[in-house]
Amino acid sequence: MTGTSGATDLADFSEMLERGADAPGSDPLDPAVRASARRRRMRRRIAGLVVVLVIVAAVGTHLPVALLAPLPTAVLTATKPALSVPGAVQLTLPAQGESAVSVTGAETFAGTVGTNGILASSGGPGPLPIASISKLITALVVLEAKPLTGDDAGPTLTFSKADHDLYDQYYVLGASVEPMKTGSTLSEHDALALMLVASACNYADAVSTWAFGSRGRYLSAVKTWLSVHGLSGTTIVEPTGIDARNVSTPADLIAIGKLAMANPTLASIVGSRTVDVPGIGALSNNNISLGSEGIDGIKTGTLDSAGSCLLFSATVNVGLPKPITITGVILGGSSRETVNSDAQILIRSIESGFHVVTLESTGTVVGRYSTPWKDGARVVTGDRASVLTWSDAPITSTMTIRPLSITAGKTATDGSTVGSLDFTVDGNSISVPLVLDGSISGPGGWWRLTHPEVLLGGH
Repeated sequence: MTGTSGATDLADFSEMLERGADAPGSDPLDPAVRASARRRRMRRRIAGLVVVLVIVAAVGTHLPVALLAPLPTAVLTATKPALSVPGAVQLTLPAQGESAVSVTGAETFAGTVGTNGILASSGGPGPLPIASISKLITALVVLEAKPLTGDDAGPTLTFSKADHDLYDQYYVLGASVEPMKTGSTLSEHDALALMLVASACNYADAVSTWAFGSRGRYLSAVKTWLSVHGLSGTTIVEPTGIDARNVSTPADLIAIGKLAMANPTLASIVGSRTVDVPGIGALSNNNISLGSEGIDGIKTGTLDSAGSCLLFSATVNVGLPKPITITGVILGGSSRETVNSDAQILIRSIESGFHVVTLESTGTVVGRYSTPWKDGARVVTGDRASVLTWSDAPITSTMTIRPLSITAGKTATDGSTVGSLDFTVDGNSISVPLVLDGSISGPGGWWRLTHPEVLLGGH
C-alpha cells in the first residue's frame, strides 16, 4: 500500500501489534480487526472529551458558587456584666422620746415616700407636750387672719398696759420673755419675729389677742384651723406652749412644719439666725441647729414636763436637679444639745441613702463575634451610664446583641452598634449601646474556593 491510506494502515497495524489485537491469533491485517481498533480509539477519545467537559463544567460551577455563596453568620459568645446594688439604708432615729421624718422632692424614688408621708418614726405615734412649738401654730393661725405678703411689715400693733403686764406673768413662770413697754409699737412682722426667733411668750400671747380680740376667740380659731387641716392629734389650750396640755403627734407636727415652710413670711423668720427689732435690738435665734446639715428652720421648745423638742426643716442636695427637703421632729429629748445632735445625725443618715450607682463603664467587654475564616471583633459598651438610687432599690438589666452577617464586599466596621444593655431603676429605663471593638471583613477568594463545606454545608 502507498500514500496516506498506507500510512494509516501501518499505524493501525502497529497499534494492534502493541495491544495484541482483539484476541490471540487475530490477524492484524484483517479489515475487521482494523475496524474494531478504530472503534476502540474513537470510544477512548469520546471518553476523554467527556471527562474534560465534566471537569470544565465542575470548575465552571464551583467558582461562581464558591465566590458568591452567602457567608455564615458570625458566632457570638456573650456574658451580661454583673451589677452591684447598694445595701438598704439604715436611718438613725433618736433613742429617746418620739420622732418622725419626712422627705419631699424625691418622690421619683418610691422608697422615700414612706407611709402617709412619713419616711420613718420612732418612740410611738401618740401626742406629747410640744412646749414652744405651740408658737409656730399660733403664728400660722394669726397669719391666716392677718396675712403678710412679700416684704410687707403688716399693720402696727400698739401694746397696752395689759400687754405690758404679760412680761411679769411669764417671767415668774420661767418662760422666755422680751421687753414690752406700755404704748410701744411694733409691726406685725417684727412681733412675729420676737415670738418665733426669741421665743418670747409675752409677745405670742399679745399677738394672738390682737389678731382675734380675746383668748377665747383665738382658741376657737385654732380649733377650726386644726380641723380644716386634719390635725386631729393636736390640742392647743393657750398660745405659748407654757402649758403641758398643748400636745401634738409627730405626724401632725411634720404636717405643721411643712405648712410653716410653705409660708414665705414664716420661712424667712424661722430661718433667720438673728433679728434686729426696733426698740429692742439684735436677738439671736433660740434654734441653735440652724445652719447645721442644711437646717433652715423651724422651732425649738423646752419644758420641764416635755423635755427638749425640735421641729426642723433642712434643704439638702443629694444629686437631684433640685435639693430635697427633710422635715423632722423630735419630742421629749434630754437636752437642747441632744436633740440638735440627733437631728443632724438623722439628716446625714438620710443623705447616705442616696447613691450614685455606676451601671456600666465605657469599653467593658461583653462578648465577641468569631468567623470561620478566623476574623473577629469584641463587643463592648459604647458609653458610660450611672444612676442616682435610693437605699436598696432593685436594678434589673437585659442585654440584646443582634446576629452579625457579613455580606460580600461589605465590612462590619469598628464602632458600629450591634445591640444594647438596658437597665430599669425605679420604673425608669436607661440604655447603653453595645458596639464593635474592631472591624470584621469577609474572607478572600482562596478561602472560599477551599472551604465549600462551610459555605454550602450550613456550618
